[in-house]
Amino acid sequence: MPISLYEASIPVFLRYLVRLDGLIDAAQSHANGHRIDVSSLFRASIAPDMLPFETQVVIACNFALRACFPLVGKPIPPYGEFPVTAKGLHQRIAYVVGLLRTIHADEFEGREAAVLESQAGQALVALQAPEFLLQYALPNFFFHVTAAYAILRGQGVAVGKEHFDGFHAYGPGV
Repeated sequence: MPISLYEASIPVFLRYLVRLDGLIDAAQSHANGHRIDVSSLFRASIAPDMLPFETQVVIACNFALRACFPLVGKPIPPYGEFPVTAKGLHQRIAYVVGLLRTIHADEFEGREAAVLESQAGQALVALQAPEFLLQYALPNFFFHVTAAYAILRGQGVAVGKEHFDGFHAYGPGV
């Protein structure tokens, strides 16, 4: 049985937004434990020409909205204005999660042939719904979630695969 657009989108985005929320907690915990300002972690990036952690979180959130609302033929809701603090990043994720939960499985029915457009840097992407989701939106979402994870890891925050996907479990020192 083929997977539906709903199953490939809403539950996936919701799960990994929760995982992203946990990365913010890990950053805050690390900052508290090392007596540093968490904003230094939020401003950190992998390389000088890459976006910082805080922006990776914002873009991941925005991609969830940019993917799911067009998939059901609805306009993308406003991204919202939130402070770049641990509380503000948590609020942003909660806002997006709340919006995604307003989309129901039946709204995806018959949308497979819809052609969706999105701005990808300076390029305009126009793809049918399945390709839009699987080849463009999800990879971009995961790129930014992964970048956020990698930034924290590179800054010495004790996060691992179990923090990223929530499925893995490792013993101490592994």
